[in-house]
Amino acid sequence: MLRHEFQPGKLVAGLFLTATGAAYAADAGGLWDIPWFAVVPLVVGGLCLAGATAAVTRGIRRRGGAESG
Repeated sequence: MLRHEFQPGKLVAGLFLTATGAAYAADAGGLWDIPWFAVVPLVVGGLCLAGATAAVTRGIRRRGGAESG
């Protein structure tokens, strides 16, 4: 199995999108009452946080690579 580098930005995006899907699944099952527009802040906020996480990760990796080389 080929190894790949860890990308925390994609992890954060996936967690927020999974949470959005779980919230709507709970609404469909009758556990919660979620308004239809609740997806907007969850998805947009999650994607913004994922972008910030990816930018921080890239900055850390660039700085770490410059010191060791």
